[in-house]
Amino acid sequence: MTPEPGDATGAGASGDRPLTYEQLVEALEELTRRMADGDIGIEEAVDLYERAGQLHAQAAERLAAVQARIERLAGDGAGPGESPVPQS
Repeated sequence: MTPEPGDATGAGASGDRPLTYEQLVEALEELTRRMADGDIGIEEAVDLYERAGQLHAQAAERLAAVQARIERLAGDGAGPGESPVPQS
């Protein structure tokens, strides 16, 4: 499968930055639309399905990292705008 313009490749437009969670979800939605349209051949459908799995894994990884960060912040007792480092 040849990537088309606008297809998610796991990197930003410049190729040096990974996609954000929101970009990953958007790319997954686009792949889902393309597969649901049914205007693709079986080989392309398999390629899209494989790519969707890769995007899903990346999105799940990002989400888990954010969740861990939130739990870490919540665990140190700091509220919004408060320093997690105890003041002397």
